[in-house]
Amino acid sequence: MIKFLKKNIKYLTLLSAIIFFISCDNKQYQPKPRAYFRIDLPEKQYVPLDSMRYYSFEYPIQCLITPDFFSPEEKDWINIEYPANKATIHISYKAVNDNLDVYLEDSYSMMSKHISRAMGIRDSLIVNHERDVYGLIYFLEGEGVASSIQFYLTDSTNHFMRGSLYFNVRTNNDSLAPVIDYITDDIRHLIETTQWK
Repeated sequence: MIKFLKKNIKYLTLLSAIIFFISCDNKQYQPKPRAYFRIDLPEKQYVPLDSMRYYSFEYPIQCLITPDFFSPEEKDWINIEYPANKATIHISYKAVNDNLDVYLEDSYSMMSKHISRAMGIRDSLIVNHERDVYGLIYFLEGEGVASSIQFYLTDSTNHFMRGSLYFNVRTNNDSLAPVIDYITDDIRHLIETTQWK
């Protein structure tokens, strides 16, 4: 066998080179376009959150309600967490004592911190005379906006609630667009079902 290999090494080398060149084609490499993973979102189902002292609303069944660990003294501040999407709606609450203008200014100030990254801001007025719920919802559009939705609700005399949506991932709102749209519907439902106690 060794004698055969030594004798025919030229032919084996030539045959290997021919096979190598035949197996290659002349097509140039083209990178695949950038794509995002498909995001499967669950069907909408809501349950009431009635355990808070001053407010109640309905939230998505797949979400977790957790206390705000950064403000342990504020018992009425909660987080609505979407574990599958690494998203959180932060809810804060304050009682109004002739200081509504301070809370409104704080809310605007918190939203305006994102203006430098936003390409556009849309707002929508919230008026529900039946439930005595009034407010404003901000939609911040742009690639690097950390919080794409912020809102506040009040009855103008006793209650003030503020909410903001954040993701625990790199901000890439193009790829997050389906999730942002999905959670926007949940926030609208939360606002429509809010009641003061």
